Amino acid sequence: MILIIGEKPSVSRAISAVVGASSAHKGYTEGNGYIVSWCVGHLVGLKYPNDYGNGWDRKWSFSQLPMIPDKWQFQVTDSTKAQYNLLKSLINRDDISEIICATDADREGECIFRYVYNLSLIHISEPTRQEAI
Repeated sequence: MILIIGEKPSVSRAISAVVGASSAHKGYTEGNGYIVSWCVGHLVGLKYPNDYGNGWDRKWSFSQLPMIPDKWQFQVTDSTKAQYNLLKSLINRDDISEIICATDADREGECIFRYVYNLSLIHISEPTRQEAI
């Protein structure tokens, strides 16, 4: 199966029609060897500075800028947690052989996909998994 992840439902519906994924499920469509799902805005984002500690959890000032943590941390947005969990389960399905990023062709679209993809991976190095990004 090939998983295609779009940036928003309307674009993913159009992709579904083209690839023949006509069986509708909650949060995705499936058919003809494809699963098509979507992000809904920013499902995953960077944590806020006060979530890191390092003195940033108290009142901070401009003199502490730039705030560059040792390791970037991410969080799932509460309002889109259900769709994130669905995408995570789809990304990690055993029958998924390819994942295609079909988000908008700009830095923001790529970033939305990458955050979801990277946070969702349970295991990265399967010899059968291919990325088409």
